[in-house]
Amino acid sequence: MNMEGEFEEEEEMSSRRIQVRFVTKLKDPYKVPNTSISIPSNLTRYGLSIIVNNLLQSGNSDWQSEPFDFLIDGELVRMSLEQFLSTKGISLEKILEIEYVRSVAPRKEEEPSLHDDWVSAVDGSSSRFILTGSYDCLGRVWKTAGLCSHVLEGHTDAVTAVSVITPEDVEAVTVVTASKDRSLRLWKFNTGEPQNYPMKIHAFKILRGHRASVQSVAANASGNMVCSGSWDSTINLWSTDESNTTGDQVSIKKRKVKDQVEESQSEGEAVSTLLGHTQNVSSVIWPEHETVYSASWDHSIRKWDIETGRDITNMFCGKAFNCLDAGGEGSALIAAGASDPILRIWDPRKPGTSAPVFQFSSHTSWILACKWHVRSWFHLISASYDGKVMLWDLRTAWPLAVMDSHKDKVLCADWWKGDSIISGGADSNLRISSNIPV
Repeated sequence: MNMEGEFEEEEEMSSRRIQVRFVTKLKDPYKVPNTSISIPSNLTRYGLSIIVNNLLQSGNSDWQSEPFDFLIDGELVRMSLEQFLSTKGISLEKILEIEYVRSVAPRKEEEPSLHDDWVSAVDGSSSRFILTGSYDCLGRVWKTAGLCSHVLEGHTDAVTAVSVITPEDVEAVTVVTASKDRSLRLWKFNTGEPQNYPMKIHAFKILRGHRASVQSVAANASGNMVCSGSWDSTINLWSTDESNTTGDQVSIKKRKVKDQVEESQSEGEAVSTLLGHTQNVSSVIWPEHETVYSASWDHSIRKWDIETGRDITNMFCGKAFNCLDAGGEGSALIAAGASDPILRIWDPRKPGTSAPVFQFSSHTSWILACKWHVRSWFHLISASYDGKVMLWDLRTAWPLAVMDSHKDKVLCADWWKGDSIISGGADSNLRISSNIPV
């Protein structure tokens, strides 16, 4: 075929038009007229977004344009319409129904909150504050970006994991931290405004029993128990009750700038230990009353029955696992990151299969954190040594957004307030990407 013929064919393809009808589950003022219109078949989601914005603006002169995403038969469009329809075997001759949703991506980047060393742990489960742990041996409570209200002093090595224990509506908050110093510590503070920022507080209970670094911690729904995963290959279960103490009262000297003050603290012993992993336990979660999941460097994810202490389900991937989380449809999907760039997702409800139901591979290095959105069946985030945090939707293989504001490895990430992503890394920064319409 000569050049002229190729050009004519390309022009014919670009001018081919299809009939579409835009639909949405969004409420007013996001609804467009429910009539079919003719559009070029070579449009991508950006061109489709322009059309929807123009339709909205024609019915509302005050409309402010914003980006949209588009679904055809429940799958997000990430190529031209013509390519998508050809790939899926959908006819160009009939009226095509295209659903539009608000584009899920951060609209704002807050100023970073600087720590004195790597930010290794973050918990955004409370809308009132962010809890972080750092290699400087401290835990911190942040009211908002740059505003640290409490400093948790006491660990003698890096804080590797943090978790909020108490329900959202309780004013006196209890949190737990885990550390390379082989201990966990329980802390209590009031979420009201302290008189002097930041207020230094000390643990009311120290949990000892692991023989190596404690790498992960998770609380059950009622908050009366926590579980911890350690480099000693075990998972310990602990009581958080102040009065339920198996150890003795001990007096521990606390470091002060000008003087030393002695405080009495209780030491707790593990209620039980779950044995089975053969290498480091890197991550634990407690999604259901009697069920704990754990991930390990022994290449396995295990589901534990707390009553019997036995693991009842195993999943493998041939790589050392670094993180896991439960969420998605029915809060039943298990997402995990390992010592490769692939984010894997299993559905344990499917009998007889150990293969992941989804695999995402846009990262370029190990994945250290993954977290489901608590109210969405589709959305989750991952954080990696490649310095990026990625936002995923199960309805497409490509990330919805890539946050690359960290200047070094990203070690932890979570959701906050439902519309923000928080992350910490080896650049010693806590970062907040906000205004995400999930």
